Amino acid sequence: MDVLVMLEETPDPTLVLAQVSSVRSPLRNEQQSRDVVTLFGVPSPESLALALAAALESRRAAVSDADHPESVRHLGVWSGRSAVGDAAWRDQSTGQLVTRDLEIPLALLLETSASILTEFGQGIRRLLAGLLMPDWPEGTRRAITFSFAPAGAGVTVHGEGLLASLRESDGNSLDGEDY
Repeated sequence: MDVLVMLEETPDPTLVLAQVSSVRSPLRNEQQSRDVVTLFGVPSPESLALALAAALESRRAAVSDADHPESVRHLGVWSGRSAVGDAAWRDQSTGQLVTRDLEIPLALLLETSASILTEFGQGIRRLLAGLLMPDWPEGTRRAITFSFAPAGAGVTVHGEGLLASLRESDGNSLDGEDY
């Protein structure tokens, strides 16, 4: 499962930690949607894990709702509260837009986020370090793709391979030794 993690530096006045949305794939032959997590303010590994837990649990809820796999989801994540939002889809027979409220209980979010931190903590910390780097070009949106890999396979934070190849091309190895 790939998640695009974005950072909005201006804190949301409602004190929302993050917004989690699914975005339909532009490819007609691809049924999967993509999850986008937007973090607000200064994120921590725990707040990112909580937002990723909301994305994962909302996807599980969509999969369990087998009648509407094409639904689009949107959730808000607050500290100390459940994730609240909705799912929407187009009714095939009438063409009407149908919505359903979604709520992911806080206990489930905390359990899932603890598991995510345990299994993917290092990748989450690297992702946050990349988002918080001060040398992003002015005016660009801070966004990095995060991939949940199968257990034991590790985490892929896209863009790290590029950084490694740039370091090596400058004559610096990853452990600091010059070639």
